[in-house]
Amino acid sequence: MGRGMSYQKDTTSAEPIVSTQGNELATFGAGCFWGVEKVFKRKFANRGLSAIQVGYCGGSNGTPSYQQVCSGTTGHAEAVQLQYDPKVLTLAELIDFFYRMHDPTTLNRQGGDAGTQYRSAIFYRNDVDKQIAEEQTKVAQMHFKTAKIQTTIEPMGAFWPAEKYHQEYLDKNPHGYECAMHYERTWESIEAAHK
Repeated sequence: MGRGMSYQKDTTSAEPIVSTQGNELATFGAGCFWGVEKVFKRKFANRGLSAIQVGYCGGSNGTPSYQQVCSGTTGHAEAVQLQYDPKVLTLAELIDFFYRMHDPTTLNRQGGDAGTQYRSAIFYRNDVDKQIAEEQTKVAQMHFKTAKIQTTIEPMGAFWPAEKYHQEYLDKNPHGYECAMHYERTWESIEAAHK
């Protein structure tokens, strides 16, 4: 990420999403968060998704900066946090899509983006969410056949909103860098690719 950015960047962190009554949160790491945000927004903007934010999750130090996370030394993953209406959209549906919108079989990598900050991860908030993540991972693994899913299922911990210039980056910069691995696949196409 960060390729070709020459404009003045607002490096202050965005305000965190505040979960509203009746809504729930889900958090995923799937490589560069710009493309992950775009693909989730495109799929669910009018289907129960009420807010989406990019940030950092799963690391050891508080208030990480983009530069610190990119160093690969903090343990954070670039992540997206989704606020959704569980009466319209379920966590299982989000996880199903998560497995189809990136390549979960590559360890700490999506396309040319490599490092633990680009790992495939599901961050769970409670035991029920963890169980759903584990069940959906087993289902997804059947489609990927012998290509082992490398996704980690991690306790949530803190989510740190990324700097403002990262929020909705590809909406504001439609020709900005986008990882080629972020697009919606069908289970049939995944099975065909992993015969």
